[in-house]
Amino acid sequence: MPVNDVDAAEKWLDSWVSQVDARAQRTVELSRRVAALTGSAEARDGAIRVRVGSAGQVESLELDDRVHEISGPQLAREIMAAIRRAQSALSAKVADQVRDTIGADSEAGRAVIDSFETRFPAPDRR
Repeated sequence: MPVNDVDAAEKWLDSWVSQVDARAQRTVELSRRVAALTGSAEARDGAIRVRVGSAGQVESLELDDRVHEISGPQLAREIMAAIRRAQSALSAKVADQVRDTIGADSEAGRAVIDSFETRFPAPDRR
């Protein structure tokens, strides 16, 4: 094998390793950013406030005294709707972070975005 072929192969391998390392670093950064995200929403002019964590779980639910003006079933519907809006807001934030780190056009980026959009679709898409 000629020396030039070996040199070219080594350069190609170094470049490939560098690309893999950079992709891994961007993926770790995405994971770190997503773990810190929350989504929030409110209903009834702020009488109901919800915050969800990075996995879509409810982290806080605040109700003020105005919720006494509505029936229990209506309150439950409005709380659930606010949770879904907060989760959808989280999904949008995740998509932004994917675009900023690994790229929405990458296979991993599409998979992350699709996962969140499937679990937490925009309320009008339900």
